[in-house]
Amino acid sequence: MNPAQTTLDGALKEALRPDASALLVIDMQNDFCAPGGYIDKVMGKDISAVAGICDNLKQLVQTARSRKIPVIWIAADYSHDRIPASMLRKLRQRGVTAVCCEPGSWGADWFCVRPDDGETVIVKHNYSGFSGTDLESTLRSHNVETLVLTGVQTQICVESTAREGHSLGYTCVVPKDAVASHTPDLHDASLMNMQFLFGEVCGTQDILSAWSRTPSSLSTN
Repeated sequence: MNPAQTTLDGALKEALRPDASALLVIDMQNDFCAPGGYIDKVMGKDISAVAGICDNLKQLVQTARSRKIPVIWIAADYSHDRIPASMLRKLRQRGVTAVCCEPGSWGADWFCVRPDDGETVIVKHNYSGFSGTDLESTLRSHNVETLVLTGVQTQICVESTAREGHSLGYTCVVPKDAVASHTPDLHDASLMNMQFLFGEVCGTQDILSAWSRTPSSLSTN
């Protein structure tokens, strides 16, 4: 099953112009992505898919930096005294006492990619990168209209951020090969759902191609 479109139409190419875009890197932290991290050890989920998106993520980050596209890093801190009561309730149902991405821990550190000095890091205590953070004001300060959402987990924090971004009026673009999940079926369903209602799904190379175009080619295509 291929839940994503394979080519970009003219309107989406225009939406992805560098002066309107921002790259969001969501939850690329050891506790979500690395062997021995929280998702692997505590939740008992398969984290193997994450390794497959690292090369694409690195290309997107490098290209965004070269084109002066804001790279915004969204990191989780799920300390039990900071997350909503609803999240804590679900943890207690499962008997989970461990903290995911505890500040200062190995689990909270970055996996395979990391911010450069001066790049914005948004710390969240909920699934959406917008919830209780200054992500929206940061995007507005850069005149961003289009969000390229990458990272993990596709059906949880990526989709939650895309849903809220869509509600706020942003065009949300998800590169299907730069997001990953511990549950492949939910990954596929989430991509289909986002393409249907909340945004656009394409490939990393489509975005790199759109970002590599010159201003003159933008006006003629």
